Amino acid sequence: MKNCLIALLFVLAFTSCKNPMPPNKNVITSDITNFWVAYDKITSTQDSALQYQYLDSLYFKKGTIGLEGIRQARNYTPQDYINAINNYPRFWESIRENTLQASDISAELQGGIEKFKQIYPDLKPAKIYFTIGAFRTGGTTIDSLVLIGSEISMTDSSTITSEFPENLSHLQSHFATNPNKHLVFLNVHEYVHTQQNPRVFNILSLTLYEGVAEFVASKALGVSSPNPQIAFGKKHAERIREVYETEMFYNNNLYKWLDGNAPNEFGMRDLGYYVGYQICENYYQQADDKGSAIKTMIELDYTDEAAVEDFVAKSNYFSKPLDVLYQKFEEKRPTVIAIKQFENNSKSVSPDTKEITIEFSRALTGHHTGVDFGDLGQDAFPKGTLEGRRWSDDNLSWTIPVALEPNKQYQILISNNFRTEENIPLKPYLIDFKTSKE
Repeated sequence: MKNCLIALLFVLAFTSCKNPMPPNKNVITSDITNFWVAYDKITSTQDSALQYQYLDSLYFKKGTIGLEGIRQARNYTPQDYINAINNYPRFWESIRENTLQASDISAELQGGIEKFKQIYPDLKPAKIYFTIGAFRTGGTTIDSLVLIGSEISMTDSSTITSEFPENLSHLQSHFATNPNKHLVFLNVHEYVHTQQNPRVFNILSLTLYEGVAEFVASKALGVSSPNPQIAFGKKHAERIREVYETEMFYNNNLYKWLDGNAPNEFGMRDLGYYVGYQICENYYQQADDKGSAIKTMIELDYTDEAAVEDFVAKSNYFSKPLDVLYQKFEEKRPTVIAIKQFENNSKSVSPDTKEITIEFSRALTGHHTGVDFGDLGQDAFPKGTLEGRRWSDDNLSWTIPVALEPNKQYQILISNNFRTEENIPLKPYLIDFKTSKE
């Protein structure tokens, strides 16, 4: 009997070796293997021409559509890769082992996706590509592709960052959170993005877009978000809401809230993720039908202002309705109050006018400017020299040199890239005039 059992165990073991669990076809990790083959060849020579050749032949040309996608999404150039490889050797060696384990977590990722499908049955299929980039994203998406930047997302607290310059210093605190332990959460977050409608590029829509993915991932997996912005945001909720209400209409403030290192009073980047998460959590809590709430979040149409406003209103997150907050913002904006040389919309401006001076209601930064064509296009934009453009000493006016022709209509759009020191954008202003015949 004992010998029979041993024989049976041997047969089972042999069978299991012959039929291992098939790999998850929706998780592709070949780019990581290819990267390290290329890396070893690149670091074996100081010949820059050979380095670029190895990068192209061993990594790019063997790459998946996921590698192509992440390079496109983050504008990675061959030089970005070569510079990163040559400048941070200790970093790369410290993450090699972690990244080579990507294929081992495919079953866990599939489990996370199945949990996502349980709360969102309309889930459309997507593929996950583990790639290696050059420090611009830990994860992003293009259409139905989840693109993981493993050089960020597969790090941990032991990852070496001592070689990094100041512009990468924020990664040290991120690595300290052990991102490689939260890969399932990251992938479900990014997977949510493959189900969402396209973003509209204003701060509120981008905040909601990321907040939906963060909240849905948390609900699907039944865990708290591992990203420090969420816990930090809940501890400083009132002040964050107050500042966000003021700044969400400042078009130049995006990188204070999302995907950037612009300084803010909190010393914590990407707090837009928290604001979006909290709006979604509030919306979910007030909903009688939780499944319908998840569906509404994921399928929100960001081009439909009424739908976005309704979603935000039901969350009861802001202290006042959006239209009231926007009106307060409009009342604070600086404006163009005059043109020194003539009245706007004049039909008889002298063609001998050599410069145009725009006067503002408030002092602006003295360096941010922005002019564009009006509806009449480039032909109606006056000729002039960039070198002659200048600010007044008090930053209350800005002058541009012009060369005008007789009997011609001109337009200059003064854009909202002009701003105050607090980043409050100028109300756009169209200068429209016609020159006299002589």
